[in-house]
Amino acid sequence: MAFFVGSGIFKSDNPEKFARAIVEATTHYTDYKLIAELSKNLGTAMKGIEISTLSAADRMQDRGW
Repeated sequence: MAFFVGSGIFKSDNPEKFARAIVEATTHYTDYKLIAELSKNLGTAMKGIEISTLSAADRMQDRGW
């Protein structure tokens, strides 16, 4: 199993707390009560980007790789 959360951490209100919560949650992924506690008070989530606002060159599916 793998996770990629780079910008989600660095663009959060509190990157260190957010990163620690992700590590704990993935380590104890079957402990739902712990995950609920870790999810509290993390601050505002990273703002998403609406795909329709991206140019074709910025959308991976349109790059022709």
